[in-house]
Amino acid sequence: MSDMISADLVDLDLSADTKEAAARALAERMAARGRVTDLDGFLADVAAREAQMPTGLDGGIGIPHCRSEHVTEPTLAFGRSARGIDFGAADGPADLVFLIAAPAGADDAHLTILSSLARQLMNAEFTDALRAVGDPADAAALIRGEEPAADAGDEDSVATPAAASAGAATVGTGDREDPGPSGRPFRIVAVTSCPTGIAHTYMAAESLENAGREEGVEVVVETQGSAGFDRLDPAVIAAADGVILAHDVPVREKDRFAGKPTVDTGVKAAINRPGELIGEVRGKAARGEATAAGAADPSGSAGATPVERGGESGEGYGTKLRKWLMSGVSYMVPFVAAGGLLIALGFAIGGYEINKAPSVMDHFVWTQADSWAALLFQIGGVAFAFLVPVLAGYIAYGMADRPGLVPGFVGGSIALTIDAGFLGGLAAGLISGAVVLAIQRVRIPKALRGIMPVVVIPLISAAVVGFLMFVVIGKPIASAQSAMTDWLNGLSGANAVLLGALLGLMMCFDLGGPVNKVAYTFATAGIAVASPSDSAMKIMAAVMAAGMVPPLAMALATTVRGRLFNAAERENGKAAWVLGASFISEGAIPFAAADPLRVIPSSMVGGAVTGALSMAFGATLRAPHGGIFVVPLIGNPLLYLVAIAAGVCVTTALVIVLKGLRKPARGAKAQGSGGADPSAPAPGAKQPVTA
Repeated sequence: MSDMISADLVDLDLSADTKEAAARALAERMAARGRVTDLDGFLADVAAREAQMPTGLDGGIGIPHCRSEHVTEPTLAFGRSARGIDFGAADGPADLVFLIAAPAGADDAHLTILSSLARQLMNAEFTDALRAVGDPADAAALIRGEEPAADAGDEDSVATPAAASAGAATVGTGDREDPGPSGRPFRIVAVTSCPTGIAHTYMAAESLENAGREEGVEVVVETQGSAGFDRLDPAVIAAADGVILAHDVPVREKDRFAGKPTVDTGVKAAINRPGELIGEVRGKAARGEATAAGAADPSGSAGATPVERGGESGEGYGTKLRKWLMSGVSYMVPFVAAGGLLIALGFAIGGYEINKAPSVMDHFVWTQADSWAALLFQIGGVAFAFLVPVLAGYIAYGMADRPGLVPGFVGGSIALTIDAGFLGGLAAGLISGAVVLAIQRVRIPKALRGIMPVVVIPLISAAVVGFLMFVVIGKPIASAQSAMTDWLNGLSGANAVLLGALLGLMMCFDLGGPVNKVAYTFATAGIAVASPSDSAMKIMAAVMAAGMVPPLAMALATTVRGRLFNAAERENGKAAWVLGASFISEGAIPFAAADPLRVIPSSMVGGAVTGALSMAFGATLRAPHGGIFVVPLIGNPLLYLVAIAAGVCVTTALVIVLKGLRKPARGAKAQGSGGADPSAPAPGAKQPVTA
């Protein structure tokens, strides 16, 4: 590690107050040594990684890190703060800050060294020594795993923290005994992984190994990091009594762990509370809960569900509910786009009377345009018919994994049958997931475990959900759906304009996030019928128009006031033209991530203006997607484009004014930004390269 950190990359009196300022201060040291070619571009990658998951760890440690094309060679900078800096750790601010920079194509040898540092951070002796060291050169030596110069000749000195950490990996189980089968120690295999595969991956592994030694449990960890991974020996997996999967990215070859008691959680949980995870997997093993990793649980017992595997254990019910609903919506959207566009194309070719055409199975004529129009319309109608069942099925899947699919799809189809619509689909999905989870809590004899996911759970859950939907809650939900439809049909004048403004605000609030999806789902629900009402088509038009505003505005702003943006942002602005025109709101996310306090409010104002004007102009839309490419299908297309242009101009003007008012940061220097404002905060123009 001698070439990765030196005394001039150490700041023992880090004066930064925020994590952004700390990252900039340490990154400037890297840039001064030529290790970082574009300071702002590199900080953008650091900020984007930080947005994925906070990098603060319990024990006063912050490890901002990323892989970036702006890094020439793997580099480590260290800062020590007297006041502490908030990096999002549960136990408070960090006083030890490590900025880890790896090139986008870093070789395995260097990444292995970085992973070794991550393991050292779990060693209290190492961190205590860093808090006590008084000289930057000695601090750099400690991090490299060398003896400080003053102690090099002291034969009685203790081993360096690096050596202690390295030696610890080979220590066997402790004195405490936790017998597994046949009286031997309990055995656990684990996998750890994080988005960049540099720090959290290896810190989680070290934490689990240390906790295992303390508990008298054998723990063998497979780290799926940037340096690749060595697969666990199949014999080791076969002999294991339990599995811990601590990951924020999908586990590779997950089926290897099928049939073992499994705890599936986020990587930070393994760092912060490894003892609890070991206790949890021991408890599952004692109860005979054998979870099939990535598949249905043959015993009927639930491990972590798909929407929980990337997050922390202990999330609140509100957070879980949002994730369950978003699971259903994310699987539903492709059906909306495909079915809606096919229906819209059918209307464009054959006119709005095409919905009365007979089935193309008996009346298709290759040479007639009306036959092709009817074909497109009828295929789109079939695709649209899946919307509610898919929504319900994958809400249940998010709650209970694959066992939730059957009752979810059945409940969603019943919702269509009884005219309960999207509200019925939402209710069916939640009920289905709850029913399956309830069934999975029942202790099942081993002899019956094999038929649980194939026969018992589908049979019982489908019957219960069907009964509830047909007999108990279906009629009230259908009445509520009908009342909502009547209310939308009655909207006019100021009420319609206000609704358009509200939907515009929602579409631009989180740029493709949950709030954006709520507004979009609300709009598509109205047109998911063969003959949508005029009000429903106006709402769909307003939602799509507002969603186009943020990326188009960012593209225009980078064109007319390029000096307010760095080179990477100006390049992203070119792509934003196409993304915005295609109704892909996510095209503005890099700008919002870099400067949220200016970009997001400006986008919301412009979106509200566009949504309100679209409703006021009476623009209608039958297609749920397509951007400017479906303008021929829009009612009042010229005024619709005027509404979009107005919102884009408003957002652009606000962004330019707000960015122009910011004060230059004290001592800031432009680093290869091609004329960019030197005071600009770390832009989010590029996403980090992840392993």
